[in-house]
Order: sequence, then structure tokens, then C-alpha cells
Amino acid sequence: MENIKEKDDIFIVVPAYNEEKMIRNTLKKLKDEGYSNIIVVDDGSKDNTYKIAREEGVIVCRHVINRGLGGALGTGIKCALEYDPKVIVTFDADGQHDPKDIEKVVKPILYENYDVVIGSRLMDKDELKNMPLVKRIGNWGLNFLTYLIGGHIVTDSQSGLRAFSNRAAKIILSNLKSNKYEVSSEFIVLIKRNNLKFKEVPIKTIYTDYSMSRGTNVITGFKIFIKLIIHKLM
Repeated sequence: MENIKEKDDIFIVVPAYNEEKMIRNTLKKLKDEGYSNIIVVDDGSKDNTYKIAREEGVIVCRHVINRGLGGALGTGIKCALEYDPKVIVTFDADGQHDPKDIEKVVKPILYENYDVVIGSRLMDKDELKNMPLVKRIGNWGLNFLTYLIGGHIVTDSQSGLRAFSNRAAKIILSNLKSNKYEVSSEFIVLIKRNNLKFKEVPIKTIYTDYSMSRGTNVITGFKIFIKLIIHKLM
């Protein structure tokens, strides 16, 4: 399939909390791939994340206090919808994603009528070998917990690279309750609950000491499980 030509119809949402080390590099790589509609949500950072994002000329939303990943993504998606894009993509700020993989998650929405596409770090066997064992075990555990709560089997429920159609983004935003890391699992639950057409596609991950230090750990995983149960009962 040919490269995407409608990049003006795609908005990239980048949640960022104390990401001054990587945010400029991440934004430059996105722009080098032809993406000009970029929204950074500075989630109450205490470093120069906001200043650097402004210098890069992207749209910047700023939380006065740190609300968490779910709060940042909710703000970013809401902001993106104001521009009425065809597709909204979420993209981590820590440099772990390859901007070239954005096309992989966007094409099924533009050309195959999917509502949501998630980039999976666990579908490709070669990529799976590159993932540190502790990360693999943690992801499998959270995939299982997500299945128990939401009834949807996925290979990578915690991936930060996702694409939503305009319609799907509106549906999910109107039902979103999570403020913290459990938002990744709640997306899966809401996809199932609202019968959204969904698929996963394999993506690569760029592992560095920095990206490895970010994201979820065992304690975070336990908190995610508790929050998901609470949301289930509400």
C-alpha cells in the first residue's frame, strides 16, 4: 500500500511528564516524517518540557498539576477533536516508538474502516526477543488482567502507539474515567463495550536505558488492577 498522503488529517497526541531529555528529539523525528499537527500535553512537568515543546512550534496543552497518563491523553484527544481530524494517534514522548510505524496504525482506519488500531510490540517474534524479560512478563500479566476485566484478548494492552478514528475518539472520550496508567487497559475495555472495529498491528520498539526507566512496573501494575476493578464496579 502506498504511503499516506493525507497527513494533514492526522493529529498526533504526545503526553509528556518531565521529558526534557527526549521531547525535542521525539518532536523533530515526527516532523521529519511529515507530521505537522502535533499536540504535546505537558502534564504538570517540573522541568523544561513545556518550554522545549513551545520552541518546537507544536500545539501545547499544559496541566498545572500532574494528573497522570489518562488525564494527559484525555486532554490531548479532546484538543485534537476540536480540529476535526480523520485520525488521532497517541505517541509516547520517551523515544521508544519509531515515527515510521504511525502509518501502520493509521492505514487500517483510513483505508479499511477500522475504528481503533493498536501498535503491538509483542506480535513480531524478532521484536519480542528484543523486549527485556521483565517487560514481557509485566505486559503479559496486564494483558491477562485487561482480559479479565474487559473480555478482550489483545497482545499488547499497554502500548502507547494507538490510532483512533474521529468517531471512536469521541465515543471513548465521552466514557473515559481513568487518570493514571490504567487508561491503556480502559481503552481496551471501552473498545469492546462499544463494539468498535479493532485490530493490532506489529510495531518495533526502541529500547534505551531512558525508555526502560519509564512506563509501568510491578507496583504500577497492581495499581492498574485495583483501578480497573473500581471502574468495573462503578
